[in-house]
Amino acid sequence: MSVKSVEIKKGRLNSRKMLWTRIKRQRYLLLMLAPAFILTLIFAYIPLGGWVLAFKKYQLGTSIFAGEWTGLLQFKRFFIDGSDFGYLIRNTLVINVVSVVQNLIVAVVFSVCLSEVRKKSIAKTVQTVTFFPYFVSMVITYSVIWALIAVRSGAINQFLVQAGVLKKGINIMGEARFAWPFMIYLNLWKYTGYNCIIFLATISGIPQEQYEAAAIDGANRFGRIWHITVQHLIPTMAILLIMNSGWIFNSNLEQFFIFTNSTNWERMEVLDMYIYKFGLKLLDYPYATAVGILKTGISVLLLITVNWGSKKISGSAIF
Repeated sequence: MSVKSVEIKKGRLNSRKMLWTRIKRQRYLLLMLAPAFILTLIFAYIPLGGWVLAFKKYQLGTSIFAGEWTGLLQFKRFFIDGSDFGYLIRNTLVINVVSVVQNLIVAVVFSVCLSEVRKKSIAKTVQTVTFFPYFVSMVITYSVIWALIAVRSGAINQFLVQAGVLKKGINIMGEARFAWPFMIYLNLWKYTGYNCIIFLATISGIPQEQYEAAAIDGANRFGRIWHITVQHLIPTMAILLIMNSGWIFNSNLEQFFIFTNSTNWERMEVLDMYIYKFGLKLLDYPYATAVGILKTGISVLLLITVNWGSKKISGSAIF
């Protein structure tokens, strides 16, 4: 055995020894992580074996591996034979892309404004109020919105009609032209407080010496915000943009399920609603699985692309 081979063997043994030493030292942390790891494995990775349905002629009640192999037939149905691809991608991208960009920008502006409030009790109260919608279920949200803007019984519509501003109530939840703005601003209301907390945590970590030095150099309040606060928030914003980009083709199924109806579905049906319709309502599991695979593949590709672009432009990236 050569000297080089002996050194390689020793190096591998030392690496294994160091690995086991680290595992033993961090065994309690690993035990705390174990439940989350096991649950993720069971509910997120093991079900990926069901992707074989997209390539099989599946019969309900039989094994997913027993059907006839159909190859890319289901993918062909979605891209070539059907006409749903265009409006599904359009609805999904318009609602989710605008929501992601708008939510981040508004959260940055809102967090900067809160950080500049002198009376901290007021800032904490506003922060709590804006964070509260994140915990409100969509069922309760729908009930509140219906009570406010229902065409005939909504409080806001009734007030505007009685005040003479409108001749009749506006059917915001029923007309297709309001679908995109309604869902976009609903996402803004729900997630602004959550995103704001992340940016406020970043702002709290900025050294005060930088603000003091800028003030000595003659920078006014707006100058300190722009050249110090905002510049420190850009890496956080880039990371959140990367993380959210992987979810652009994913929508809150509960939200769309509740607010979609027969009059606005053409603007509200997104990929997740489409998969639900074919998978659980029409029981066309192979087709629904194929669409789900496409959605996952595009999401991963988009995540990698945005991560690469962010690394090139701002130097901030996840991997």
